[in-house]
Amino acid sequence: MNADNNEAQVYLNGQFIPADQARIPIMDRGFLFGDGVYEVVPSYGGHFLGLEPHLDRLDSSLDAIRLRNPLSRESWRSVMRRLIGAPPAPDQSVYLQVTRGVAPVRDHLCPEDVEPTVFAVANPIKPRRPEIATQGVTCITRPDIRWLRGEIKSISLLAAVMMRREAEDEGALEAIMVRDGMVTEGAVSNVFMVHRGRLITPPTGHLLLTGVTRQLALALAREHDLEFLETQIPIDDLREADEIWLSSSTREVLPVTRLDGQPVGNGRPGPMWQRMDALYQQYKEEVRLGRI
Repeated sequence: MNADNNEAQVYLNGQFIPADQARIPIMDRGFLFGDGVYEVVPSYGGHFLGLEPHLDRLDSSLDAIRLRNPLSRESWRSVMRRLIGAPPAPDQSVYLQVTRGVAPVRDHLCPEDVEPTVFAVANPIKPRRPEIATQGVTCITRPDIRWLRGEIKSISLLAAVMMRREAEDEGALEAIMVRDGMVTEGAVSNVFMVHRGRLITPPTGHLLLTGVTRQLALALAREHDLEFLETQIPIDDLREADEIWLSSSTREVLPVTRLDGQPVGNGRPGPMWQRMDALYQQYKEEVRLGRI
């Protein structure tokens, strides 16, 4: 993360300040209630991947919780450009968070005149470990214990924290969640499977987040004539899949080669994932060069 005077800086309520000087009042509703939303936007070579879809989703999340967007599009872009620095570090992500702000008392009902709290910070994106391309990653499955508004990118992430800890305890990267026998998404990712040459992913709606990387993967599939379908995935079908993938903004598209201790397909990253990964890396390079 680059910043003035080589100090790590954050944006907080209109100011760029050193991270160790940033302070949030104890009565902020984000702290007390998890009353807020967030976004994470990747940047490569100083160019943002999927910036407009991320800002669209931020607007959608804010609308859903009846909170006005405190910054214009250009203001968000300006904040993000400054956080990644000039010249920028190679690969970074910018975390954006808006909470309902600081209310005078702790009450579920918030006064209308409270000013939102706006926070943003840039962090390096860790390069993908080389062995993932040959060995893939491991996942577990767990019941989807979250609320029914998964399309809101809420900062209330306790269920995801719990699921990731359970995955870590079992030597897995991610927990894939299941509701009423159907796959929804990962704790921090969207899910795809490949069956008989067709790419399948659950449809978006109230139960899962409309992932920007998910949408990019589908756009690349469409552009390059890879057959895909958005439909519900029974957990039994996922267990029989030829390939399983995860997608997220900072981890891109990952191949899952073990699920609940059993191999997926032949236990190695499959050919369709290899094709998608090549397309994604090509797209990312175009972003890095400022061509997209």
